[in-house]
Amino acid sequence: MQNLLENQTAIVTGATSGIGKGIAIKLAQSGARVAIVGTHSERGFQVVEEIYKITGRKDAEFFQIDVSLCSAVTAGIDEIQKKMGAIDILVNNAGITRDQLVLRMNEEEWDAVMTTNVKSCYNTVHALVRSMIKARKGKIINMSSVVGLTGNAGQVNYAASKAAVIGFTKALAKELAGRNICVNCVAPGFIDTKMTEALNELQKKSTLSQIPFGRMGTAEDVANAVLFLASHLSDYITGQVVTVDGGMTI
Repeated sequence: MQNLLENQTAIVTGATSGIGKGIAIKLAQSGARVAIVGTHSERGFQVVEEIYKITGRKDAEFFQIDVSLCSAVTAGIDEIQKKMGAIDILVNNAGITRDQLVLRMNEEEWDAVMTTNVKSCYNTVHALVRSMIKARKGKIINMSSVVGLTGNAGQVNYAASKAAVIGFTKALAKELAGRNICVNCVAPGFIDTKMTEALNELQKKSTLSQIPFGRMGTAEDVANAVLFLASHLSDYITGQVVTVDGGMTI
């Protein structure tokens, strides 16, 4: 497993904390050169340092890019390719929540979630896909959520954005399959991150009651699924949604 991604270069967006950080570390441990993309520079450089401590390699780099802005992404990916070479793997992990009942949800809360969670996928793919098509290879993994499959009260914006990511993934998979590019989606359930730390004890108890495994997942659980989809082990898999939810959506 250590060299599963040897000589591969990956971009992971939203990689300065939580699930994205776990994915970046996992890909680096598996041999990939990783471009860590985010907006928080201090946390980004901390991830680079952590990867060095774990792997002993100095080929991870942080790039401060707001993936919700198309022009910033185009310029940022151009910089990444100049510094790190051709990109083999793209993980679209950047995402935010602005939870609110639809009755009280304002336009900014709707637009912010849709822009960061959905438009960012278009921005990165649009900037990168031409080079993948030319190389006739690539792995694109988009992060959705079980909420995109089931819905969740108080999250109409988040659920809509994550359902859109699934549709985006399936359509893109059909467009790119003939060029030997795999496009898949990972839909985490309730994962133990800072985002879920905001739940109170009653909410956590209610959530755990819905999970057959009886526990929340970890960032590594999600990262393991991403690693599989990023590697040659998934070369005949495209357009799929892999749920990492402890059986929650059975």
